[in-house]
Amino acid sequence: MAGAEPLSPSDSPQESEGSQNESVGTVVIAGLANLAIAVAKLFAGLVSGSAAMVSESAHSLADTVTEVFLFVALRRGVRPADEEHPFGYGKESFVWAFIAAVFTFVGGAGFSIYHGIETIVHGEEMGAFVWSYVVLAVSFVAEGTSFLRARRQVAGASRRWGVSPSRFLRLTPDTTVKAVYFEDSAALVGLVLAGAGLALTELTGNAVWDGVASIAIGVLLFLVAAILARTNASLLVGRAVPRRVHNQIAADLASIPIVDAVPTLLTMQLGPGDVLVAAKVDFRDDVTGGEIEAASDEAERRLRARFPGIRYVFLDPTRGTAGRNHVDGGVDL
Repeated sequence: MAGAEPLSPSDSPQESEGSQNESVGTVVIAGLANLAIAVAKLFAGLVSGSAAMVSESAHSLADTVTEVFLFVALRRGVRPADEEHPFGYGKESFVWAFIAAVFTFVGGAGFSIYHGIETIVHGEEMGAFVWSYVVLAVSFVAEGTSFLRARRQVAGASRRWGVSPSRFLRLTPDTTVKAVYFEDSAALVGLVLAGAGLALTELTGNAVWDGVASIAIGVLLFLVAAILARTNASLLVGRAVPRRVHNQIAADLASIPIVDAVPTLLTMQLGPGDVLVAAKVDFRDDVTGGEIEAASDEAERRLRARFPGIRYVFLDPTRGTAGRNHVDGGVDL
């Protein structure tokens, strides 16, 4: 079903508002969990002398600041259009999400890799391990709770659109949910890495394993930051809708009785739930200007009926070749 594509703007206004509120709740819960975990990890890291635990503390602190940026993104991105920004502020949510990804890279990945290398080169004095294990266990439960909420939201959205969760995550313009999902996933893996590093250090008496775990955590954060930064950069530049949605829009326009062809169709994601459609349309040569106006109104009604998130539709009458429609455009991931 073409309309069952994620980030197709087919939510009703009520569903869009519900999704927005759900995203805010997901971000707030993740932020509070990360802040508490960061303090606990720092305490355990200082007591045990573990580089991996200190890196995990930096990881959680970076995630906390990231959630703040994502919260700002959600709030500022939904402001209505005005004369200064006639297409709205949807892209501002991508700006703040991009900043969050950069902070994850600098604040989390950079510190963890540096601290791990320093531990391997200079060693470290190890203290009581028990506190680190307790904090890791508690952190796993807290991070797991946040991850399950994000996972439920992703699963619900993917079922609603009839696609797999992995495809939904690749295509969704709701970068806040995507960020929380990936960051919580990385947090759970990071906790396992930190625990493994601690256990190997305790068993062997060699702090190199703790340093290796810290570097592995940093590399993991780097990968997450790179994925999120790439997604947000693409949306900021002006990403099109998914290919199946593009083709459905082209088909809807071409189905208007007085339309011979749609030689050019351009779309742009203006925000997590807003899309712009611009098309060159070849109308029949024997129709009047009034008929073209009526057909344009009908085309806009059809598109918004199928995809209520389409905010702007611009049609440009032009010459074309009958049946030659612009298909297979848009994003195909």
